[in-house]
Amino acid sequence: MALTGRAALLAALGSIPVGILEPGWTGILAVNGPLALACACDYALAAPVRRLLLTRSGDTSVRLGDTADITLTITNPSRRSLRAQLRDAWPPSSWQTGTGTGASRHRIAVPPGERRRVTTRLRPTRRGDRQADRVTIRSYGPLGLLARQGTHRVPWTVRVLPPFTSRKHLPSKLARLRELDGRTSVLTRGEGTEFDSLREYVPGDDTRSIDWRATARQSAVAVRTWRPERDRHILLVLDTGRTSAGRVGDAPRLDASLDAALLLAALASRAGDRVALLAYDRRVRALVQGRSAGDVLPSLVDAVAALEPELVETDARGLTATALRTAPRRSLIVLFTTLDAAPVEQGLLPVLPQLTQRHTVLIASVADPHIARMAQCRGDAEAVYEAAAAAQAQSERGRTAEQLRRHGVTVVDATPEDLAPALADAYLALKAAGRL
Repeated sequence: MALTGRAALLAALGSIPVGILEPGWTGILAVNGPLALACACDYALAAPVRRLLLTRSGDTSVRLGDTADITLTITNPSRRSLRAQLRDAWPPSSWQTGTGTGASRHRIAVPPGERRRVTTRLRPTRRGDRQADRVTIRSYGPLGLLARQGTHRVPWTVRVLPPFTSRKHLPSKLARLRELDGRTSVLTRGEGTEFDSLREYVPGDDTRSIDWRATARQSAVAVRTWRPERDRHILLVLDTGRTSAGRVGDAPRLDASLDAALLLAALASRAGDRVALLAYDRRVRALVQGRSAGDVLPSLVDAVAALEPELVETDARGLTATALRTAPRRSLIVLFTTLDAAPVEQGLLPVLPQLTQRHTVLIASVADPHIARMAQCRGDAEAVYEAAAAAQAQSERGRTAEQLRRHGVTVVDATPEDLAPALADAYLALKAAGRL
């Protein structure tokens, strides 16, 4: 039982003392007959909350930054009309700042034996699974003096997927892929490309592509056309250790790595390559393999939606061993990790030859744009010190990248906005050179 503001006002006007109506509820003990009778009748006519039937429907997944609509159906099986306020509670990360309270509260009126629907609109601020909390309903009598209140558990889960903001780069990368694939007038050749067809020589063609046997059989000079090899294996390895938790801008480094991995997966699957994903720190956090070209991207998005950085040091030997088991044949291994000197020199470099001996290795790392801005600072002593610290950090990062390159590793080091397109360009360059 809950005392409404209207009853409290009437009690104050009538100088009615405060008492206890029932255990757990503080209310007004009416001492004059008319008001006591009105309150009792009002409470008796309020629809019971416990007997209400509640079910959910609506969206089960949403991209980060978009909205999800969850519909709650309230069925009133009693013989009394339901006049109520309803609060559909969700975790705070299900709302943008300042919108949660209003979006989750509803006023409803349900006649006896009927049902009504209310919709709660979520706009999540973090990836992962968001689960519905309790539904609280306060049922009022016709006079609004007293109210019944109760809660219901109506389970529902909304999976918040990565935003995949880098998909805007996909059309331009696919255009470049079509050029490499020989579907436009620009044809390239690398040591790993496959023979496609013959055509007549035109000025500017590479003379190494002339097919002399075919030329001897016809009156015109014939040249071979080439297309990049297909059905290559690509393993995306996400380091989910403590270094991936460092924030760059408003998001952890892991989010930028996920975005770049999704763009590369979309591009590689369109190129006819097989894509797998491994997330690892001290154990496997996510593993996707054996998916078809049409199913690989949705599978990756679903697998990494709830992935979060772990505040532990990554086991480089375990990561390497797991990657080798996941990629039994020659593959392109794309490792998303840090370029900080200590983790690379103490963890990755000692085991790197095990990967480079059998596979082509590409390391993608998220650079902090704030460091670059600090390096340009001048004007006072504090700014100069900041610039010197930033220059030292950039120099150490450059030395680490150079160490990796000496081991035959391709390194892509870019800011969160530039990492995805830079990584896609590196993949296309390796494909054009026949190094996959």
